[in-house]
Parts: sequence; C-alpha cells; structure tokens
Amino acid sequence: MKKITLSDLQESVRDNSAFGTLNDYFAICNTFFQVIQKEKPTRIVSPSQSNYIFYQYAPSYGHKITRPLNSHLFFETVTNFKDAFERFAAFLNDLKKHQDSAVRRKGKQNYIDSKEINKVVYTVQQSIGCIGDSFENSNQSRKRIGQLFENFIKLIIQEVGLDCEPRTINIPIPDYPGYEMSYELDLVFSRNKAIIASETKFIHPSEIVGSVKTTSKDRIDKVFLDKYLLTKLLGRNIPVIAIFLHDVQRAKRGESIFGINSTFKSNHFLGYTVALNKLDGVYYVDPRPEMLVNDRLREQIHDFQQFLIQDLWKLSA
Repeated sequence: MKKITLSDLQESVRDNSAFGTLNDYFAICNTFFQVIQKEKPTRIVSPSQSNYIFYQYAPSYGHKITRPLNSHLFFETVTNFKDAFERFAAFLNDLKKHQDSAVRRKGKQNYIDSKEINKVVYTVQQSIGCIGDSFENSNQSRKRIGQLFENFIKLIIQEVGLDCEPRTINIPIPDYPGYEMSYELDLVFSRNKAIIASETKFIHPSEIVGSVKTTSKDRIDKVFLDKYLLTKLLGRNIPVIAIFLHDVQRAKRGESIFGINSTFKSNHFLGYTVALNKLDGVYYVDPRPEMLVNDRLREQIHDFQQFLIQDLWKLSA
C-alpha cells in the first residue's frame, strides 16, 4: 500500500473536482493527521500566546512553517478528531430534523457547552490551511484555501436542510441606462427554495447573503460596503452576514518569528457600523479575546456555533 505524503495532500487541495461532500473534508483532515503522526514535524509553541502552536515541516518541504493554530480549538490526534467529527455529523442531522429546537433535546446541552462545533470546523479548515502552507510557494494555495472554506460552510448549511449556493448578480445602476454592477456573492441561503422573479430583483426577500472569508484582514470594509450598496441599489434592506475563520497571523516578536498578531481592526469595524450600517450577523470560528469582553463588539460578533444552532434559523425564518 502506497504511503501517503504531504505531496499527495497538496494534489488533493489542488483538485477542483474534490470536496463535494463533508466526508471529503473529513477524509483530508483525517489523512493529514496520519501524515503528521508519521512525519513528525517540529511542534513550536508561540512565546507571545502559548495557546497558539506551529508545525515546521522537514527539509524536503523547505522547513516551511504552518499558520498559527489555536490549540484550544485544534484537535491534534486522529482519534480525538474522528470521534468529534462523528458527533458533529450526528448533530447536523439533528439540526436538519429539529432545526433550532435541536439544542433543547435531551442530552444535547453538554455538547453545546463543549463548543465542539467550533473545534471541528476549525480543525478541518486549518488542516487544509497547513497543507497549503507546505506548498513551495504558499501564495499559490492562498486563494484555493479560501475557496475551500467557502465551500465547507456552504456544505454545512446545506447539510442542515437549507438551500445555499454562491451567486453572481448584475445590478442595473439607477439613472445610468446600460450600466450594471456585478456582484459575486459567496453564499445566498434560505430555508425554503426561493423563486427569483423580476419584482424581487436578484435576491428574494427570504434570502440572506453570506460573506465567508478565512480572515477579515483587508476584507471587512467590503462586507459593510456590500450590504450598503446592495440595499441602496435594490431599494430594500438586504440581510448580509459575515463568517470568518480567525483573525491572527504569525509575526516577529523580539528575537522570535513565532509571535502572534491580531489582524482584527476593532476601530474600523465599529466605524463602519456607524458610517454605513450594522451587519445582520458577524461570526468567528476562532473569535479574538477582545470580541468576548468588549461590550460594543460582543453585541455584534458571536461564534460560529451560535450562527449554526440559533441565528441561522432566526435569519431564515
């Protein structure tokens, strides 16, 4: 039997025909852990935030260093991940059957309290990111990693029974005949399949627009602007939410290259809510600490688990 290597996983990430199901995401993450156990890359703890770790690959992969991994969320063993993913899949099935009442069913509170939904989503996506970091030129994989996160969230939303797909729309600019603005929407989702008619103008009133990015760095302004322009151009409120994986990056701190920097700009975020509009929901798989303690941020930003078990159903009601 052929030994699977990081190079094989790189090919899987490049394959545009892959990742059609949640099981495909489980498979690549599960295999990544098996490769890690065999090849044993160096595990490095960040001196600036000890809950963040890095892997440094062998010389055959140019001593490449992975992105920061939050050890409070990231499973590091095959067994723990496999068990958690099975519970995750079972809970998605419960959500499909019982929607937001699933959390009130007997025996579910401990699962909710464990925040394991965030851990599974984080581990899967960051494993794919770590594979991308092993590329000779990691910039080649950056866009693909982002696409796979969008697709992952889409599959999760579909798995709980909602319609969810990306969409490109061309909106006529009022008073400028023949001119249109093209919008590529990461996700548009609804509880019941919406029929787009001419009077609904590209987005049905029951649909919600979702922006899905691995980080808000250099992207948060566009999300706020999208809601503002979509609402303005279509002449009615368009619900827009944002889902981010994290907002951290590796940075040099003193003599160490394994420091952690936040890429979240709280002043910009709050400024956009005043100058443009509030979003209809902002969700992080790995929220920054200030999002949990700052009252103004906390009222607008929540974790991904809250989106999946509660807000998704309110938004699509």
